[in-house]
Amino acid sequence: MTTQNLLVELFVEELPPKALNKLGAAFSGVLAEQLKAQGLAAADAVVTAFASPRRLAAHVTGVSAQAADKAVQQKLMPVAVGLDAAGNASPALLKKLQALGADVSDPATAVAALKRAPDGKAEALFYDSIVKGASLHAGLQKALEEALAKLPIPKVMQYQLETDCELPGWSSVNFVRPAHSLIALHGSAVVPVKALGLTAGNSTQGHRFEAKVSPVVLPHADQYDEVLKRDGAVIASFAERRSEIVRQLQAAAAKVGNGARPIEDEALLDEVTALVERPNVLTCQFETEFLGVPQECLILTMKANQKYFPLIDASGKLTNRFLVVSNISPDDASLVIGGNERVVRPRLADAKFFFDQDRKKTLESRVEGLSKVVYHNKLGTQGERMARVCAIAQAIGQQVGGDALAQQAEQAARLAKTDLLTDMVGEFPELQGIMGGYYARHDGLSTEVAEAIEDHYKPRFAGDDLPRNHVGLVVALADKLETLVGMFGIGNVPTGDKDPFALRRHALGVIRMLIEKDLALGLPELLALSIPVFGDKISGNAEVLIDFIYDRLSGNLREQGFSAQEVDAVMALRPARLGQVSQFLSAVRAFAALPESPALAAANKRIGNILKKAGEVDAHVNPALLQEEAEKNLYAVMQKFVPESEAQFKAGDYTASLQTLAALRAPVDAFFDDVMVNAEEMDLRLNRQGLLKSLHVAMNRVADLSRLAA
Repeated sequence: MTTQNLLVELFVEELPPKALNKLGAAFSGVLAEQLKAQGLAAADAVVTAFASPRRLAAHVTGVSAQAADKAVQQKLMPVAVGLDAAGNASPALLKKLQALGADVSDPATAVAALKRAPDGKAEALFYDSIVKGASLHAGLQKALEEALAKLPIPKVMQYQLETDCELPGWSSVNFVRPAHSLIALHGSAVVPVKALGLTAGNSTQGHRFEAKVSPVVLPHADQYDEVLKRDGAVIASFAERRSEIVRQLQAAAAKVGNGARPIEDEALLDEVTALVERPNVLTCQFETEFLGVPQECLILTMKANQKYFPLIDASGKLTNRFLVVSNISPDDASLVIGGNERVVRPRLADAKFFFDQDRKKTLESRVEGLSKVVYHNKLGTQGERMARVCAIAQAIGQQVGGDALAQQAEQAARLAKTDLLTDMVGEFPELQGIMGGYYARHDGLSTEVAEAIEDHYKPRFAGDDLPRNHVGLVVALADKLETLVGMFGIGNVPTGDKDPFALRRHALGVIRMLIEKDLALGLPELLALSIPVFGDKISGNAEVLIDFIYDRLSGNLREQGFSAQEVDAVMALRPARLGQVSQFLSAVRAFAALPESPALAAANKRIGNILKKAGEVDAHVNPALLQEEAEKNLYAVMQKFVPESEAQFKAGDYTASLQTLAALRAPVDAFFDDVMVNAEEMDLRLNRQGLLKSLHVAMNRVADLSRLAA
């Protein structure tokens, strides 16, 4: 059967830029998936997605005009229902066959054509038939409707479309943006499918201002991007357009010289790619006086408000040049450049004004104002929250670094939220913390405190840096603990994918700080000093929060490549110091590789079950009550190797501690082969249980080894 490549394009008004790439991928993906499901396209058909500000399109290779017929077997009913005792068709069977289009004029012949096969405990009748393959017109119509229905549209709009019929009128259409034309080309032939009140043809529109012809007529499905680029002045491929923007940005920066480079921002690059059809990068500049404003403010206002690419020099400092991605390419670009420079100037002037005004008041003078800002209706104001963070930070600082660190942490925590009351953060909430650091330096505070104020939100996201100094680490830890304890204390627990207070991110931040900085602080200990600062504002069980944090840690460790068995073995003991977890995992991995590991893990599991049934067991052994040779040998070997393993554990050599216990394999196996643990004599039974309890304690210092058992 001959095949041709297929092109489908939907031409619309400007699509939401932040959703464009997703819309393009979804449109082409679902369209191709549906064609493959109907047998119109092969499983290995190549699908190419196109997405520009005003179009979604898909190119699919090797699409048939008619899908192949398929043999289908359908289950009808149990034999006992379909046939009577003489083997004749029942009325129910004939009705079912007739509904399927079978010839029932001769019931005996119809029954003879059926197949009988076991179906569970009974036998059933099956009907074989040939289903005619879908035509491209019908199959594409279905695929197109499915692709449009499954588009991840952020918000649907309703618009009116003039009806194309004898009686004039208007019909309502619901879609992300008004659609104006539809293309469906199978090779060079138009497939007259319909969607959104449109009938497919072979023409579209190019660039609003720079297209050579209007409309742009496509002679063949394979010439889509070529003809659209040549006649329509549009680069239809999102990826190609993005690459062209990157190339032009780098070229423009190189012309500026001095190691200048555009700021790296993948989200901005995607958004700008979704705003232009044929990019043209231009270099602009602003007055150097604005460089006295913190560069984060200038960069943010240029990126967020204007979609510009600021240029930074080789040392990472902002220059007074920036790059604009224009959608037009005039012979004289001076007017475009001048217009963008005029637009950005008031934005930068606002940032400078906010910065100058904010510095007229110290951070300390703003502390009182926090009591007028509501944090949460059940947890009080930002002032109350600040007091809680101060108390937690002071307690952590005291334990980690004594009085000096506690004092600095308390000072940084008291001022950390004051920049929320500044004009700059009011305009740009993304700069909270960052501006606090600038204002702290202006107020003459120490570098440690200023950096702590700036860093106390860190890590803000996965892969973000941790705070730079001990003061910042303590305050960041206190801030995240206050959020977690407070929200869990009032019942705001994440459910499913809903996590409005980013508690999962806060938990991972606490985990990262405790692990990567290897702080000598236990997680239960941290929660114990955080809970009392809330007084009667919270209730609930702290165990729920501990479970939540350990669950996040377990998931994070599995993402890092540790096996579920390794993670479960270590996390089963709920290690208090999270800084030891990676060492425990390495030790468990090394132990699991030993030939003695499977037998010892299985024995450990068996011991655990015995002790669970026995109830409270004292880890004490009376050597005089050891009767069997196997229990005497096990006790003797334990006397030699358990103290050695314990000493290695205390020294922090967890791998050696576990490997030392490998010597217990043979005597443990012999013990279970030759010794009856639950002896009738109570003193013998308790003594043997005590021996096993001592062994269980020794084996499970690093991890619950029973979790390694198959």
